[in-house]
Order: sequence, then C-alpha cells, then structure tokens
Amino acid sequence: MIGEGDAGGQDLRYRAREAYRQRAWADAYEMLATADRQSALEPADLDLLTTSAYLLGRNEAGDGLSSRGYRDAAARGDATRAARCALWLGMHLLLRGEVARGGGWLARAKQVLDDGQHDCAEQGYLLVPVGLKLVEEGDAAAAHFTFRTVTEVGERFGDPDLVAFGGLGTGQALIGLGRTAQGVAALDEVMVAVTSGEISPIVAGIVYCAVIETCRGVFDLRRAQEWTAALDNWCASQPDLVPYRGQCLVHRAEIMLLHGAWPDALEEARRACDRLGSQAAAGVAFYQLAEVHRLRGEFRQAEQAYLQASRWLPEPQPGLALLRLAQGQVDAAAAGIRHVLAAAVGHLARCRLLAAHVEIMIVSGDVADASAGAAELRLIAEDIGAPWLRALALHASGATLIAEHDAKAALAVLRRTWTAWQELDAPYEGARVRVLMGLACRELGDHDSAEMEFDAARWVFEQLGADPDADRVRALSQRAATAPGSLTGREMQVLRLVATGKTNRAVAAELFLSEKTVARHLSNIFIKLGVSSRAAATAYAYEHGFV
Repeated sequence: MIGEGDAGGQDLRYRAREAYRQRAWADAYEMLATADRQSALEPADLDLLTTSAYLLGRNEAGDGLSSRGYRDAAARGDATRAARCALWLGMHLLLRGEVARGGGWLARAKQVLDDGQHDCAEQGYLLVPVGLKLVEEGDAAAAHFTFRTVTEVGERFGDPDLVAFGGLGTGQALIGLGRTAQGVAALDEVMVAVTSGEISPIVAGIVYCAVIETCRGVFDLRRAQEWTAALDNWCASQPDLVPYRGQCLVHRAEIMLLHGAWPDALEEARRACDRLGSQAAAGVAFYQLAEVHRLRGEFRQAEQAYLQASRWLPEPQPGLALLRLAQGQVDAAAAGIRHVLAAAVGHLARCRLLAAHVEIMIVSGDVADASAGAAELRLIAEDIGAPWLRALALHASGATLIAEHDAKAALAVLRRTWTAWQELDAPYEGARVRVLMGLACRELGDHDSAEMEFDAARWVFEQLGADPDADRVRALSQRAATAPGSLTGREMQVLRLVATGKTNRAVAAELFLSEKTVARHLSNIFIKLGVSSRAAATAYAYEHGFV
C-alpha cells in the first residue's frame, strides 16, 4: 500500500515532468530538487533535474548532478549510462572552456566502454569531440568520415540528438572541403529536426548557435538571419532559459547593424556583453559593441570595447585597424592590418580582412597592394558565391579603380555594387558606394552628378548616426564647403569652445580628442566660414548666435 508521503512524492514528480515538457525549467528544477530531497530520484528524473539545472545556467549544480549520475550508474554496473553521464559532463565542461576537466571526463567515458562489450549510441557520442577537433585542425576529409560514422550510429540506435550532431559536423566538414552548397544543405536538414522539436533542448541550443556561426563564417547572411530569428523565438518560448540568449543577442546586433538599426544594435550588443559575462563568447559581443561605437564616431568607447574583446580574441581585427584609420593613424592602421593578414590562413579567414586591407592601403597610398587585395577578394567571392561577399569584392574593386584613376571603369563596377548592397538591405554600405560614385563622377568632370551622390550619401549617414562618414562627405562636397555655417556637430562643438578662449589642448581634453584632430576641425571651420584666424572665427560664432 502506498503511503501518504509516497503519494505526495509521486504527484510532485508528475508535476515536475509536466513542467519540464512545458519548458518551465525553474518550476521543474525546484519540484524535482524537492522530490530528490524527500527520496532519491530515479535515473530518468535525475536526468531531467540535471538538464533543468544547465538550462537555468546553474552549471555547478548541473556538474554535480552529472557526476552523481555517473557514480550511481557505475555502482549499479550500468556501463552505458555511466558513460553517457561522463560524456555529457565532459562536453559541458569543454563548451565552457574547461579543457582539462572536460577531457578527463571524456577519457573516463571512453574507459568505461573500452572493454568492447558495449555496442551503443554512446560510442557515437565519443566520436563527436574527435570530429570537432579534426575540423578545428583543418582535416576536413577525416572529419567528414568521422561525422558520417556518428550519423550512422545515431540512426542505428534511433538517437535523434546523435543524428543531429552527426549532421552538424558533416555540414561543417563539407564546407571545409570546399563543398559549401552541400554543407549548408546538410545544416538545413539538421535545423528541420531542431525547429520541429525533435531534439533535446541542450542539443538544440548547441546546434542553433553552431549553425548560425557556420553560416556567418561562409557569409551566408540570409541563412544566418533566418536561423537567428528562429533562435530568438526559441529562446522567447522559454522565459527561464539562461544559456544561448547571449549568443542570440550578438547575432541580432550584427543583423541590426547591417540593416541600419544602429541604436537597437548598440542596445543588443550591450545586453549580450552583460549576459555573457566571462564566457568565451563575450569576446565576440564586445567586438560587436566596438564596431557600433566605431561607426558612430564614438572612438573612445570603441577603443575600450576592443580592449575588452581582446581578453578573449587575440586580435580584434579588422575593426581595430579601421578605428586607427578613422582616428587618422594611417601608419598604425596599415601595420595592424598587414600583420593579421600575413598570419591569416585559408579563404574564409583572409576574406574577413581583405576589404579593410584594401581600404587602408588606398588611404596609405599603396595602390598596388590594394589592387592585389581586391583581386584576391574577387577570387574568393567567386569560389564561395555568397551575395554579401560578392558585394564586398565589387566594393573593393570599385574603390581600387578610383585610386588607379580609372573613373569610367569604376562607375560601371560601383553601380553593380550599389545594387548588390540594396538587395542585401545594407544602407551604410550602399551610402559608402555612393561616395565612391561621387568621386568617380567628379574625376570625369560631372560635378552635378557628384554633388547629388555626395548629398544622397550624407543624408543616409546622418540618418544612421555615422558621424565620421557624414563629416567626410561634407568635406568632399563643394556645396557644403561653400555654404556659410554648414558645420558638423563636432565642428560646432569645437567652435563654441574656441570662442570661449580655450586652447586646442583644452578643447581636446574636454571632447576626448587629440590636439591633431582639434587642429584639423579648426582648419575645416576656417575654410567653411571663410575666415583665417581664431579671432575671426570667434567673431563669426558670436555674430551668428552660436555662443
């Protein structure tokens, strides 16, 4: 006869399982933990408690429960369950960057199954970290064979999680072999299982993040955006979920930045930095935060964010080199981008740097190096075939042709480039192309068209908040240069401070600029106002009510 206490415990376990099915992780965890204190949970319920702990971000509790599951199974002589507990504990530790402890638990799992008497799905799970290491080392062929084996084991034992890992690794290996179309097709197949709810929550989260990262790596922004939206919805359906949200915010910030929603991108990047804390993925979050600040002209904040990103990313490039370029430190920018490009191996690693390399080399006057970089980028774009990468290669080619004073050829390329960025809904990149088109028109003597291109670009930059780019276009535009009082926001700040009698050094300190930058702003102010001295500029400021 079941006692009252036993009946209460059974009811608590039943309600906990229902909460787990509803993805109410906090409720499931609290009820299962309470039931466990009353009477030790059976293995199946202990698994639910362990998973709930990890999904709530309670990693220490999850590690302890996994270790307990291993010990209990080993004591009962259940080798396959003991191996599975050890495997998952090892994988969780590896994902958090604890390589030594993670490797130790994986070795323990392998030892449990090494007697050759266990033909089980766990043998397939043991191959997953092996395949991932092969991908990381660049041995795509061996990785492909390994993950095909993983998939076969998963299918043989009816383990959808293992099949998902096999498909994920197979897709990544195919991409490593240069078979990008087949690789992303394999990833799509995996995501069908994930989005239809066939995969357990932890594996689903891992696959979501890995697929998005892989799509970003091959510049397939359409897929990256689609799966990011799916990940966002998946996270939103689980209010208690802690892991994976930070990565989702980073991806959202990247997409928002591309599509021109810069204030939203800044907010998402900040939230990602806060949520990821000291996790390895925080490096990417801080890098993305730095990128938004750099494009907005907030150089001091960008510098700080790149510095924080460097705690996890050895070299936060090409963003840092582009920041130095925007600050007028051309030699530092050129040295930085040359250094990282020389060390980059493989098409995917190099194409991330080549566009910035071309831009910096043009400014530094090394047009030959810029031309070589643009040519390499074109070859990679043709090989990979991603629309974003093709637009980037066209952009670099057009800029190089202008630097080589072949304006007619440049215009033909740049018109195609602008269309490509329009199709990708990338307003900032599109505006940058219009600046180049304006320069080409000016070189061809078509000043009216040049002014229209500059005006269109300036309007977009102002809408986005891209202050440095807007300032550069105003400096290029003859209309802006000859219009009295057409000062940028930063120039107005400098003028007001100069008019109060402050020196360049004092202005620089107040606005967090270098004295060289203040002097440049002051020179632009003199030209725009048609004056030749600080006294005349001060008089102009008072006469027009600027002070």
